[in-house]
Amino acid sequence: MSSDDTPEYWFCLKHHAVEGREGCKSADRLGPYATREEAARALEKVQENNERWDEEDRKWNEGEA
Repeated sequence: MSSDDTPEYWFCLKHHAVEGREGCKSADRLGPYATREEAARALEKVQENNERWDEEDRKWNEGEA
Protein backbone atom coordinates (compact mmCIF):
# COMPACT_ATOMS: atom_id res chain seq x y z
CA MET A 1 0.00 0.00 0.00
CA SER A 2 1.35 3.43 -0.82
CA SER A 3 0.87 6.81 0.77
CA ASP A 4 -2.23 8.84 0.00
CA ASP A 5 -0.37 11.15 -2.41
CA THR A 6 0.78 8.33 -4.71
CA PRO A 7 -1.77 7.56 -7.42
CA GLU A 8 -3.12 4.02 -7.52
CA TYR A 9 -5.66 2.45 -9.84
CA TRP A 10 -7.94 -0.57 -9.69
CA PHE A 11 -9.95 -2.47 -12.27
CA CYS A 12 -13.59 -2.76 -11.21
CA LEU A 13 -14.99 -6.20 -12.04
CA LYS A 14 -18.54 -4.93 -11.60
CA HIS A 15 -18.30 -1.98 -14.01
CA HIS A 16 -15.36 -3.15 -16.17
CA ALA A 17 -13.69 0.20 -15.68
CA VAL A 18 -10.52 1.64 -14.18
CA GLU A 19 -11.12 3.38 -10.85
CA GLY A 20 -9.15 5.43 -8.38
CA ARG A 21 -9.04 4.96 -4.61
CA GLU A 22 -12.62 6.06 -4.12
CA GLY A 23 -14.11 3.38 -6.36
CA CYS A 24 -16.15 0.29 -5.60
CA LYS A 25 -15.49 -2.01 -2.65
CA SER A 26 -12.30 -4.07 -2.67
CA ALA A 27 -14.13 -7.36 -3.23
CA ASP A 28 -15.26 -6.05 -6.64
CA ARG A 29 -11.88 -4.94 -7.95
CA LEU A 30 -8.37 -6.01 -8.91
CA GLY A 31 -5.32 -4.02 -7.89
CA PRO A 32 -3.89 -1.70 -6.96
CA TYR A 33 -1.84 -0.89 -10.05
CA ALA A 34 0.65 1.94 -10.45
CA THR A 35 -0.81 3.20 -13.73
CA ARG A 36 -4.18 3.44 -15.47
CA GLU A 37 -2.75 1.39 -18.32
CA GLU A 38 -1.79 -1.50 -16.03
CA ALA A 39 -5.24 -1.45 -14.44
CA ALA A 40 -6.90 -1.43 -17.86
CA ARG A 41 -4.99 -4.63 -18.73
CA ALA A 42 -5.97 -6.40 -15.50
CA LEU A 43 -8.23 -9.00 -17.11
CA GLU A 44 -5.65 -9.74 -19.82
CA LYS A 45 -3.01 -10.27 -17.14
CA VAL A 46 -5.31 -12.57 -15.17
CA GLN A 47 -5.92 -14.64 -18.31
CA GLU A 48 -2.19 -14.82 -19.09
CA ASN A 49 -1.42 -15.91 -15.53
CA ASN A 50 -4.16 -18.54 -15.54
CA GLU A 51 -2.91 -20.02 -18.79
CA ARG A 52 0.69 -20.09 -17.52
CA TRP A 53 -0.32 -21.68 -14.21
CA ASP A 54 -2.51 -24.27 -15.97
CA GLU A 55 0.46 -25.24 -18.13
CA GLU A 56 2.76 -25.42 -15.08
CA ASP A 57 0.18 -27.62 -13.30
CA ARG A 58 -0.09 -29.89 -16.34
CA LYS A 59 3.70 -30.30 -16.47
CA TRP A 60 3.89 -30.94 -12.72
CA ASN A 61 1.12 -33.55 -12.86
CA GLU A 62 2.79 -35.29 -15.79
CA GLY A 63 6.16 -35.31 -14.06
CA GLU A 64 7.83 -32.82 -16.40
CA ALA A 65 8.63 -30.22 -13.73
